[in-house]
Parts: sequence; structure tokens; C-alpha cells
Amino acid sequence: MKFLNVIIKYRLPLGIFFLALAIVVNVLTGFWPSFILYLIALVLIVGHFLFGPMRLIQGYMESGDMAGAQKVIDSIWFPGLLIKPVRSVYFTLKGNLAMVNEDYENAEAHMKKSLSLGMPMKEAEGANKLQLGMLAMQKGNIREAENYIRQAIRSGLPDKENEAAAYLQLSSIMINKREFRAAKEYFRKVKALKPTTPQIVDQVKQMEKYISRMPG
Repeated sequence: MKFLNVIIKYRLPLGIFFLALAIVVNVLTGFWPSFILYLIALVLIVGHFLFGPMRLIQGYMESGDMAGAQKVIDSIWFPGLLIKPVRSVYFTLKGNLAMVNEDYENAEAHMKKSLSLGMPMKEAEGANKLQLGMLAMQKGNIREAENYIRQAIRSGLPDKENEAAAYLQLSSIMINKREFRAAKEYFRKVKALKPTTPQIVDQVKQMEKYISRMPG
């Protein structure tokens, strides 16, 4: 895996090196001896522009190194050349990084762009819509938030923590709409999922005190 990451990281300079080597061999000995070098150069250079270093970015984000992830994503000069599924992931990751930096306007724009391209996995689509729902909540657009969160649940979410976050947001929305019975039902679903993320656990504890005093 580490070897593959090194190849991905240095794919473009390696491609340029093999292209230069191929030209030298071509001049000195002819085309056919240099053919394999041209082929390697083509695969490396085209692969760099069509697939990008997505694997490296995800690795940095999973390890919590957001600065490293930002540096890699900034190295993608021509995102329009990425194949469509990879371009969708690119905009999702840009949106996630913008969220980390509290740049909510750009986060929303990137995630909507990702959705418009089509997500390679349904769970990724659900997670993206959940993020958009939470952004809408922060902006106070309750109707849009509810719509995105319901879509996220229908699309499917990658794990129970995301499901719990979605139902917790729906419970909060129902409280805001004074639909207390629905709020309690969504809150029961949150507790049934037994989330462990500290932020969600804290929100559950805070809401539990309020939920117990609600009518319905």
C-alpha cells in the first residue's frame, strides 16, 4: 500500500521522467525500443490527470491531518479533467475541508457540485446530503434542512453515528415545529442506535432533559 501511495504521489514527475527517457531512447535507437517507456509515461501522466491523488487525500483525512489533505487537494490543477466519479469525490472532500475551516458558503457550494455530478456510492450521497442539511440548519433554513436530512436517510448513511446525527437533527427540527410526538419518536431512534461520538452523546444528554418535559 505504501508503495502504491508513493507512485500516486509522484505519478506526474515519474511520467515526465519516463517521457524524457523515451524521447532520448527514441532518438538514439528508434521508436520500438522506446515504445514501453512511452507507454509507461502515458499511463502515469494520464492517470495523474484523470484519477488524481484521491487516495492520498482520504488517507490524510482519516488520520486527522487536514493540513496535509489540503496540500494534496491544492495540487490538483485541473479538476475538470478528473473522470466524473472521481470529480464528485474531489468536490466532496473540498466541501469537508471547507467545513473543517468553517467556510460554510464554499462547503455548501462544493457539496452541491458533488451531488450534481452523481455520487459513486449511495452511502456517500447520504452523508453529503446530511452535511448539506446541517449547513441549512446553521443558516436557519429549517425547511431545506429537513428536506436534505430526510433525503440523506432515504439514500442511506455509512454508519450508525451518521444515522444518529440525522435523527437527532430531525428531532430538533420537530421540536422547532412543535411536533412533539414526532420529536420524541426520532429521539428514541437516536438512543436505539447507541451513538458513541462525544459530540452526539453530549447533544443527546442535553436534549434528553428537554424531551422528558415535552407534551405528547
